[in-house]
Amino acid sequence: MSPKPIVPDVLADRYASAEMASIWSPKGRIVLERELWIAILRAQRQLGVAVPEEAITAYEAVKGRVDLDSIRQRERRLRHDVKARIEEFCALAGHQYIHMGLTSRDLTENVEQLQVLRSLHLIRKKCAASLYRLSQRAREYRELVIVARTHNVPAQPTTLGRRLAMFGEEMIIAFGNLQNLIERYPLRGIQGAVGTRADQIELLGSEERAAELDEKIRQFLGFERSMVSPGQVYPRSLDFEVVGALYQLAAAPSSFAKTLRLMAGLELASEGFGAEQVGSSAMPHKMNPRSCERIAGLHAVLRGFLVMAASIAGDQWNEGDVSCSAVRRVVLPGSMFATDAILDTFLTVLKEMAVFPAMAKSERERYLPFLATSRILMRAVQKGAGREAAYEAIREHAAAVAREVRDGRAPASSIADRLAGDPRVGLRREEIAPLLESASCGAAVAQAEAFAREAERIAAGVEGAAAYEPPPIL
Repeated sequence: MSPKPIVPDVLADRYASAEMASIWSPKGRIVLERELWIAILRAQRQLGVAVPEEAITAYEAVKGRVDLDSIRQRERRLRHDVKARIEEFCALAGHQYIHMGLTSRDLTENVEQLQVLRSLHLIRKKCAASLYRLSQRAREYRELVIVARTHNVPAQPTTLGRRLAMFGEEMIIAFGNLQNLIERYPLRGIQGAVGTRADQIELLGSEERAAELDEKIRQFLGFERSMVSPGQVYPRSLDFEVVGALYQLAAAPSSFAKTLRLMAGLELASEGFGAEQVGSSAMPHKMNPRSCERIAGLHAVLRGFLVMAASIAGDQWNEGDVSCSAVRRVVLPGSMFATDAILDTFLTVLKEMAVFPAMAKSERERYLPFLATSRILMRAVQKGAGREAAYEAIREHAAAVAREVRDGRAPASSIADRLAGDPRVGLRREEIAPLLESASCGAAVAQAEAFAREAERIAAGVEGAAAYEPPPIL
């Protein structure tokens, strides 16, 4: 039989940052497991278990010697991944002290949770960096008037800075949820085969010493709190909550990317285009929004992971089983890789995006008479017109003028003459005309500024966020 070909994880290899990939690398995980075994061994020795110091030293000396092929060969024979890794580490160290009083889940659950926590901290930093970069862009374009669209149809004037603030505020909400999750994310701890700590109590001699061991490991792994009474596994609804927080966090970048793609189609903005970048192999003129499309695609991948995480939440048998293992091996690293890549790509777009004010002005002038209809309605009501009657009159005339404009029979400004001649509106032409000549963006400028201040406050509280630069993306 020919050897099995090595196929890279596309999310880790192509999309995720080196820092995120290293957290979940096979060798990195095994080193974490070995560090946990050694930490438990030291704690057990301190609590009275007869463990020679030279044995701990021997384990420490070989913890970085990871031979994945050797471990796989052992697993094929044993059909048990953790037992294979125990044998390998003991063979390297020349001792058999690790894993005393432990079940496999005392090892795997805690290491996986450590990987999750470290990943969440990295994502938190990149989220804060995204908010900081968004705040800069929101301030830069806080007064650039554009046509706001609802249902993708021209609605009222807004500013580009305010549009960015809209997505940014959604991200601020998601950041708060992520921060809260990090602070209360509980470690399963050293709980034993069914969660009762029975084997550690037997080994250490008392419930108090078993509890002290659990506390030492919580501190070693850097968690704020431990669970009190999990089973062999921690609740998989916690995995669902983690992936849900990531999905929520990626929602604002995804909506932003979709909107920027729509703006690029109208030549209002671009995600940026390198001097040697190729947009199409067949059409040399094209400058496709590939990075924004990547964000959209990765958000769809993340949605799939959310569904997978939901499938194992609420499916626990008694104190635990392993039917969730295959799902979690895919979902936990995959969701971290996808979110990491979304944020780095988002930061790249925010850094490189281009805006075309002349095109924004042209679109604004084209639609301005229609965008002003809400202002005309408010002015008519102020002058005593019935709101519903005035609304119906403006709707009729706006629809008629829109048809004439599309057929090339009249300019959009002709709506002023139509409305001035309708008694339901009750306004003279000289009262209507000024409303068609300028755009009111309401509180858009102030809203953009308010978002920028809050985003900068958040970024200032996360070390390295404001200075963070995303790695080059493929």
